[in-house]
Amino acid sequence: MYGIRKAALPKGRAGASEVLEGTDMARQSLLTPVLVGGSIIILLSFAVRASFGVFQIPIAEEFGWLRAEFSLAIAIQNLAWGIGQPIFGAIAERFGDRRAIVLGALLYATGLVLSAFAVTPEQHQLLEIMVGFGIAGTGFGVILAVVGRAASDEHRSLALGIATAAGSAGQVIGAPLAEGLLSFLPWQSVFLVFAGVILASLFALPLLRSPAPASRAELQESMGEVLGRAFRDPSFTLIFVGFFSCGYQLGFITAHFPAFVTELCGPIEPGSMLHGIGITTTSALGAIAISLIGLANIAGTITAGWLGNRFPRKFLLASIYTGRTVAAGIFILLPITPLTVIVFSLVMGSLWLATVPLTSGLVGYIYGLRYMGTLYGIVFFSHQLGSFLGVWLGGWMYDIYGDYTAVWWVGVGVGALSALVHLPVREMPLKDRAPTPMAA
Repeated sequence: MYGIRKAALPKGRAGASEVLEGTDMARQSLLTPVLVGGSIIILLSFAVRASFGVFQIPIAEEFGWLRAEFSLAIAIQNLAWGIGQPIFGAIAERFGDRRAIVLGALLYATGLVLSAFAVTPEQHQLLEIMVGFGIAGTGFGVILAVVGRAASDEHRSLALGIATAAGSAGQVIGAPLAEGLLSFLPWQSVFLVFAGVILASLFALPLLRSPAPASRAELQESMGEVLGRAFRDPSFTLIFVGFFSCGYQLGFITAHFPAFVTELCGPIEPGSMLHGIGITTTSALGAIAISLIGLANIAGTITAGWLGNRFPRKFLLASIYTGRTVAAGIFILLPITPLTVIVFSLVMGSLWLATVPLTSGLVGYIYGLRYMGTLYGIVFFSHQLGSFLGVWLGGWMYDIYGDYTAVWWVGVGVGALSALVHLPVREMPLKDRAPTPMAA
């Protein structure tokens, strides 16, 4: 694993990062420049991405659109993100991580700028394809692969948890920042500000110089060989299916929870603690709820990453999906009050992106690190299919029924399914397994 130099790579396989040159990777510290730089990029990318739900009502009211119109635009963004993730993973592994990130940031910023001048639902929906591909280039698929390859075996799971937590930190600041900017700027100007934020994230690129741990056998294998073995493995299919509900729940809540809270939550009483700290409207509470989810998930993802080096990841994932299912079921059965909104946000937040370091770590552990970005990108496509349906069904069912109850219960059902499908996963490196009739 160690002592492999760049020359060991076959011609044309420069990969996402430079090949491992040192022999002390296992002794490196947890906090590396790669982890810092990757976390900064994810933080800013997700701050913008997490704010789109705040624009749901302002854009719909300005143009007199149905709720489903802008919901479909966000849903398309999530689907494009999923489609773009394995593409950007392959670009990173073929041409370099930093080139992939630059391309993603340029697409992201351009999509935001053009969206600021869009005046029809179709224009927004088309431009969100560009934004979604931009998120793919600056988000988990590329960044977690860089962090995972740069980390030692000892620190990898926790490093993935910290990088994922940076996305949660972005969520903490994104929605309230958008809400605050909307108080004195039109939504179009806020989109332009956010485009500048995405471009500013590129200042962290110099930190992403990193060796990439890989075995000699992994360096000699082609992407097609690795993907072929993964596709024939039933565990890869189970991981793919299981990640669907994560996307469904996250997509729906990110896009619709601010509007859900604004319209259905009971009033914030004068003299209450919330009123005392300046949260006087349910609209403000909706934006704060997204931040609370992100805040709680900073601890949740770091904890999940720490646990991932100590317990089987598949059981941790099953436990997280079970917890989400129970939390969502109880929340929708209770009256929607400021207190239940806050409690639900904190509980769901602790489980929010905790699946990401465990799922990405599971993919890297079973199938190797050389093409982790592409493999995780394919699994992440399932996540984004779920996200597309969560966002789109939320708007569609709202327009039909006038509330979000039905789409919540769908989320409860798919969460239970994900808890079950992770249990049969064979958590063992594929190269160390005895052949089975299904995987042979």
